[in-house]
Amino acid sequence: MKNAPPTCGLDAALMVVGGKWKPLILFHLGPGKRRFGELRRLVAGVSEKMLIQQLRELQADGVIERVDFREIPPKVEYSVTPLGRSLGQALIPLCDWGTAHAAAIEAIRLRRVADAGAEREEAAAF
Repeated sequence: MKNAPPTCGLDAALMVVGGKWKPLILFHLGPGKRRFGELRRLVAGVSEKMLIQQLRELQADGVIERVDFREIPPKVEYSVTPLGRSLGQALIPLCDWGTAHAAAIEAIRLRRVADAGAEREEAAAF
């Protein structure tokens, strides 16, 4: 979390769940406990270092809990706290919006990719 107090409810929520990976981590922890390796596979595209960092921040913010079984090989499980569960519930409408507008969002993404390619071609021509 940042050091300054939140200026509104959205600011407070984004202090905890801001960024690309934290909402996805919460989504995948919603159904129940997960081990680190499971999360690494489920949160596609995240590096191991970034996943560890995001998990630590979520734990420090009281959103998830980490249980280390102190076994060899290491066994660690992550789960959502009651605070994290309430945050996950707040994210459901955002997920629903993304699902409802997925086709339009993909069309916009493809247009941006095409525009970026055209800009690179123009720059290369000079």
